[in-house]
Amino acid sequence: MPSVTIKALKSALESGRFDPVYLFHGADDYLKEEKVRALIDRATDPSTRDFNLEVLRGAETDVTRLASALEALPMLAERRVVVLRDPAAMKKPARERLERHLAHPAADTCLVLVVPSGSKPEADQLKQASAVEFRSLTEDELAQWIMLRAEQVGGVPIAADAAALLASYGGNDLALLAGELQKLAAYTNGAPIGREAIEAVTGVRPGHTLADLLDLAAARETTKAVALVEEVLAQPKMSGVTTVLALTAQTLAIGWGLAARARGLPASRLESEFFTLLKEGGGVYTGRSWGEAVKCWARALPKWTAADVDHALPHLLAADAALKDTKVSSEAQIVVSLLLAITPVASRRRAA
Repeated sequence: MPSVTIKALKSALESGRFDPVYLFHGADDYLKEEKVRALIDRATDPSTRDFNLEVLRGAETDVTRLASALEALPMLAERRVVVLRDPAAMKKPARERLERHLAHPAADTCLVLVVPSGSKPEADQLKQASAVEFRSLTEDELAQWIMLRAEQVGGVPIAADAAALLASYGGNDLALLAGELQKLAAYTNGAPIGREAIEAVTGVRPGHTLADLLDLAAARETTKAVALVEEVLAQPKMSGVTTVLALTAQTLAIGWGLAARARGLPASRLESEFFTLLKEGGGVYTGRSWGEAVKCWARALPKWTAADVDHALPHLLAADAALKDTKVSSEAQIVVSLLLAITPVASRRRAA
């Protein structure tokens, strides 16, 4: 079957006319689960849902249980819904039973295969199911999602600049952003959400976010980056581990960009190629929206060399290991030491 767009899936949810098999895959698990819940709500009646809904996990599903779920008839309803998460984790007999169903799906059963982020859907399943890709949102899409979600959660609008500040705080972690929007709606008590509310609830301030620290590290402005470490780590949901993960993703992306430029990739194509890299990488933690990240990486390339990237990688690995042993040092000290190690001082740069 051909791939199905998110828009087409929304149309199916509105009309109540569903394909027999869907395959949800891609980097954003939050959006996947959101649409799974929406499909269940629309395709089954609350009064008979207990009889007509089966939710399975691949690792826990044997061939007998899968066959029972797929062969059961709807009870007092026109269809059943079977949700199978991580189908690739099933053993061979169950996988073979699934293949037979995909070849001849039942008209009165809607099967939803949910592939977790970081895993690739199987080629045969892509062909036999209505495949919907849930990729991470772009910068513009993320801002739109925040504004729409604010209205849905608390019935309150959020200013565009406040949405951008919240996006810089949560990046593409939609579960985190949804939780923060609930707190913000309660904080404003029905009033529009502005930057002041974002600062009060999240502790984040413009110019003092993880995104700002990453920008400074990419630009090799070490002193300014180090000055932000304590404040960034003090913010809710921030830690040394997440900071090092974002720095690692950034360093690897810059290294990839340097290699691409060496192969002749035009500078004008860097941002789009970085986007492609992120899509292929699945759940890569960039520490901010993808739009902000790819712009920063493309802008930073002239300030880095392949040798700089090679020099940084062992220090990133060592910092990750050190953060797992809290007896060694504080998180802030580890991150500061890392920033000083991966950015050469001026004298060394001149000597080089």
